[in-house]
Amino acid sequence: MTIRRLSTPLKFAAALALTATGGLVLAQVDDPDQGVAPADSSGSYEVSGIQVDVTGKSAEAARYAGWRIAQRKGWDMLSRRMGSSGGTLPDGTLDAMVSGIVVENEQIGPNRYVAKLGVLFSRARAGSILGVSAEASRSSPMLVIPIEVSGGVATGLEQKTSWQEAWSRYRTGNSLVDYVRPTGTGADALLLNLGQTERPGRGWWRVVLDQYGATDVLVPKVTLRREWPGGPIIGVFEARHGPDNRIVTQFTLRVDRADALPVLLDAGVKRIDDAYQTALRGGGLSGDSGLAYVAPVGMPTPTATPTEVVPIDLGIDGLPGPNAAKTSVAITIQADTPNAGSVTATESALQAIPGVRSAITTSLAIGGISVLRIAYDADPAVLRAALEARGWSVNASGSTFRIRRSSAAGQGSQPTPTDSPTG
Repeated sequence: MTIRRLSTPLKFAAALALTATGGLVLAQVDDPDQGVAPADSSGSYEVSGIQVDVTGKSAEAARYAGWRIAQRKGWDMLSRRMGSSGGTLPDGTLDAMVSGIVVENEQIGPNRYVAKLGVLFSRARAGSILGVSAEASRSSPMLVIPIEVSGGVATGLEQKTSWQEAWSRYRTGNSLVDYVRPTGTGADALLLNLGQTERPGRGWWRVVLDQYGATDVLVPKVTLRREWPGGPIIGVFEARHGPDNRIVTQFTLRVDRADALPVLLDAGVKRIDDAYQTALRGGGLSGDSGLAYVAPVGMPTPTATPTEVVPIDLGIDGLPGPNAAKTSVAITIQADTPNAGSVTATESALQAIPGVRSAITTSLAIGGISVLRIAYDADPAVLRAALEARGWSVNASGSTFRIRRSSAAGQGSQPTPTDSPTG
């Protein structure tokens, strides 16, 4: 079954091209080098499974009339679902309220249109007529990493998969879970894969989630087993949650033909979403305290207010001595991070400097300039001298440093960022 999300309003339906008789309407083919954008993340009300069978002067007129009838039937079904007694509205009012038509299946003849359709109604406009609040209580944003295991190979967002496309087709507006669905472009293939889902370290998870504006992670996984080419397909579905990859539910579905794989996966997505919603209501999707940053991202602009001068006991090398007051200074570091390994190497090099209490990456840019926040137990000028002594080129502006590896780094006695300082 081919499902198409039609974002064009009904009044423009006549401008859409028609396929051959008995064919299916296909969505525009995505560039194979790009990811898959979610079909719909809005809060629309959806009514599906509406059967229409109409005739007209032409195929186009019959199709247009079928969509009109679907709107009327859909509104009657929605109003009854929301507790009203049903009823009708003028076609003009329905046109302004309908945000999309979903073609589940259709057959187009010279003057006849037979189809199974779905209708999406604007939550705000429909709710105001039905007397239902448009606001809905939802979870905190949760990053979705769909993992497909097929032929013994596990694939996340490294390339397009049928499982990723199934999640992109699923309309999440009516779900209690606020899904953050990556498209698979940019750094998604590097950051969101099977290896990341099996890494329990909260520090790196915080960095990844921050890039997508999420506070937690959900890992829906499917393992596909084909009985023979073109034959039955068995899918073992798992709904997982959190950095510890905890299983929320597990089930198995089966279809008899290979071309029914989208139907199998769509059914799996729906059941997994239901499981996540049930877990959310029962408190099973509560956030992990280890995923929250200890300090807020970014530093406030310093104000020129009088402060108490605290004497610092400096050792002979200019670093805090044993009797120094334990007051930390927040310093922002901007550093080149051409790859994921350079991020860890830079953090380790900074943490190895005496006086540095912590070094946390607050903004990750693989292939660009990442931002780190460190807590230092001395004057920023002392840290600058320590960095330059270890082979860094430093440009300072107040408490913000821009560091690069100098041309002399790695020569003679200059250590690399992964080396341990000699003190």
